[in-house]
Formats: sequence, structure tokens, C-alpha cells
Amino acid sequence: MALDRITVVRTGLRVLDEVGLEALTLRKIASELGVQPPALYWHFKSKRDLIDEMATTLLTDHTQPIPGDTPWREFTLTYGEGLRRMLLSHRDGAKMFAGTYLTDTSVYRHQDAALRLLTDAGFSLADAGQVYWTIYSYTIGFVIEEQAVYPRPGERDERYDLDRRTQRMADEHVPLATAAGPELFDRFDQRYTRGLQAIVTGVDTWRT
Repeated sequence: MALDRITVVRTGLRVLDEVGLEALTLRKIASELGVQPPALYWHFKSKRDLIDEMATTLLTDHTQPIPGDTPWREFTLTYGEGLRRMLLSHRDGAKMFAGTYLTDTSVYRHQDAALRLLTDAGFSLADAGQVYWTIYSYTIGFVIEEQAVYPRPGERDERYDLDRRTQRMADEHVPLATAAGPELFDRFDQRYTRGLQAIVTGVDTWRT
């Protein structure tokens, strides 16, 4: 098998799903590929460099063109929901993506199209950028918390078991915080969508 950058990246994403971001190492990826770790340094100087490439590849795989006649509300909701699905497609996907340096400048075409759609809808460029960035930041932060509770789809971290949480809080006499458990550590689809809708409703007042 030819060892090129994309092969290393795809293998890295596969190993990420198996071990998580903290345990991901170039050594483990090299072992999966059946090569010695120095062979990977020909392509990536560090784990950080590889993670940047993995995140960029994930983004380019999931980015879709934005039709110019898309209503701005529809775009913002679709953008946020699509970003969340992308991050959830891999274990620790949101942690991997946070702070990423994108290595492929073609991804900025999507950003430019998004800003053009928003400015055409009446947002200033500064406000359009704020809308785009707010949805991006909200989604990454939300999914980091979501993947802490569910490191893998359907596999709940026992530390966030709702019955266990209720028992731990029993002596604190905090009935509202106790009752809010499902809203804080469950119903992620519903809670994400409501939060996203709140952002979209709020920024509507910025349009001129």
C-alpha cells in the first residue's frame, strides 16, 4: 500500500474512532498501517499537523455548495445542523475540530458564499461574519459536551447517568437543578435545535 498523506489521514480518522483523541498517537496510526513511526513524519511533523489535516479532510468531505437563492434562515439552520452531524460522525469529532488550522484554502469558498448570502439578506459584513462564527462556535461547544456524555453513539458515559446524578444531588436540596437533569444531559437533538433557533431568531434584528 502506497503511504501518502490521504492514506495516513483516513487511517487516523479510523484510529480516532477506536481510541479517542487523547489516546491517538502517530505510533498507533503507524502500527495500523504496518509501518514504523518515522515513515509518518515524512508527511506530518507532529500530531497537531495531522489533526489539522484530519479536520480539514472531514470538512471538505461534508461541505456542500450553497445555492444562491437559499433563504438566509434556511441556510443558517441547515449549516448548523450539518456541522453538528459532521462533528458527530467521528469520536471526539468536536474536540478534534476545535482550534483547527485549515490546510485546504478551498474551504473558504463555502465561507465566502455564506457571507454573500447573509449580506444579500440585509446583514452587514461584520454582522454576517458574527452570525457565521456564532453558529460555528455554538455547535462545536455543544457537541464537545454531547460527546462527553456519549463518547460513541448510543454509549453513555456512566458518570452522566441521570439516576446516578439524582442520587448524588439528594443531600444538596436543589430540586430545580435535579429536575433539569434531562435538559442538561439528554435530549441532545431537541436541545441543539432549540438553541440554534434561538440564535437565528435573535440575529434577525440585525438585518437592515
